[in-house]
Amino acid sequence: MGPVLAGVLQLLALIAALALAYVPLGNHMAKVYSSDKHWRVEKWIYKGIGADPNTEMRWPAYLRGVLAFSAVGVLFLYLLQRLQGVLPGSLGFKAIDADQAFNTAASFVTNTNWQSYYGEQAMGHVVQTAGLAVQNFVSAAVGIAVAMALVRGFARSRTGELGNFWSDLVRGVTRILLPLSVVAAIVLVACGVIQNFSGIHEVGQFMGGDQQWNGGAVASQEAIKEIGTNGGGYFNANSAHPFENPTPFTNLFEIFLLLVIPFALTRTFGIMVGSVKQGYAILATMGTIWVGFIALMMWTEFAHHGPALQLAGGAMEGKETRIGVGASSIFAVSTTLTSTGAVDSFHSSFTGLGGGITMLGMQLGEIAPGGTGSGLYGMLIMAVIAVFIAGLMVGRTPEYLGKKIGTREIKFAACYILITPALVLIFTAVAMALPTPGDSMTNSGAHGFSEILYAYTSASNNNGSAFAGLNADTQWFNSTLGLAMILGRFLPMVFVLALAGSLAEQKPVPATAGTLRTEKPLFTGLLVGAILIITGLTYFPALALGPLAEGLAS
Repeated sequence: MGPVLAGVLQLLALIAALALAYVPLGNHMAKVYSSDKHWRVEKWIYKGIGADPNTEMRWPAYLRGVLAFSAVGVLFLYLLQRLQGVLPGSLGFKAIDADQAFNTAASFVTNTNWQSYYGEQAMGHVVQTAGLAVQNFVSAAVGIAVAMALVRGFARSRTGELGNFWSDLVRGVTRILLPLSVVAAIVLVACGVIQNFSGIHEVGQFMGGDQQWNGGAVASQEAIKEIGTNGGGYFNANSAHPFENPTPFTNLFEIFLLLVIPFALTRTFGIMVGSVKQGYAILATMGTIWVGFIALMMWTEFAHHGPALQLAGGAMEGKETRIGVGASSIFAVSTTLTSTGAVDSFHSSFTGLGGGITMLGMQLGEIAPGGTGSGLYGMLIMAVIAVFIAGLMVGRTPEYLGKKIGTREIKFAACYILITPALVLIFTAVAMALPTPGDSMTNSGAHGFSEILYAYTSASNNNGSAFAGLNADTQWFNSTLGLAMILGRFLPMVFVLALAGSLAEQKPVPATAGTLRTEKPLFTGLLVGAILIITGLTYFPALALGPLAEGLAS
């Protein structure tokens, strides 16, 4: 079997698995966020945190809950790292420096999971499990909660109430993320991923020095890392490390995990707004972009010129031989079109155009299918923009799901789509203009620029993957990337929740002969086009200086 055929067959198997999970998982999540009953363990949690899960919240109160909870998470994780030297299970590792502790705390609380440290050489068992793994759960649950608030904004009328943040948060963990993670961790352990609390072991000599490995609760963290579209690896090599991803099957299984909730949330959306066809339209948009990007990536990585690449069956530099070009291409596209950021190969070693595809996937807003929750609300914002454009074309007030998209709503949507590009481009420009950040670049020219552009694209979009080659463990990058993560996570949420509140206050508008049918293929095509055009106009100059210039020169 040739490598191209193997890659295509793996893609088809992945699509089949996602299709099988789509309806039951989507239905389950709709039931979770529509139920008025609370589990006993959930009641204990509400009592412990002093929250009333039955109190409906308007969007300012919902937002205050999101921000307060996240602020406490940043502070707790920061202190846990700073105190690591005196904690049990630290494996002898010292406390994390202040700038790196801030960067890591901001990273994991915002669901970015960017890592400017070597995981196996910096973090002990307590920080990994009580700190990073916990944030993997709750940060993902926050994203789903915000998405559910926006869905309720479309589904409800004549009320500003969007549900209860604390109830949505707790249910997301107890009824969705935790059960799925337990099952996934068992599968990973059965397939060879390690799960222990062992110390550091000497495993021999390598290049004149001692080689050491430490164990850890890797399978359990790997499960939520993918399911929650987090991406932070236990080891520096992330999912390229055999302790995290030992076989081609685990590689495909991990891709399935990182995609299954974001895709299934479209089914949840359709059920909650009363039209599963609307969910299928959003799913079709996400799926079209995802499959298209994988096809482009496989083409760039398999068809690159040169006898060495042809003999190897593709551009194998930076890719694991046990995984291959096809599966690495699927993983790279899936992890950058979601907010996962996990990697099973090094994106800096992809061809020039291949590296550009990974960047473009993030710059779309990570909406195909995007992160847990963030992908759905990002795509719905783009749907609002698309119906607005359609309304301008025919000269009528745009409507979406029975809600008028007026001046107020389009301002919220416009602010949402402007925030992340502003962060990416401004921070990149400043870093390139100052002398010190440039010292962190391993490469010069177009590839060196791509390292900086990729870093701020990853941080601002809460992805967390790295282009490699960039030494990001400096005060400048730890501070500015941490700030980009926080602003890129919470400023968009402000406008998402404000839009949800505005929509929930409206009364439904009856459909007429002139209403755009947003469940039809025509709207799906319009939405795909709007996404690509808006992103292209925003980022094309920057991409032309980096990956496009490199790709055309090779």
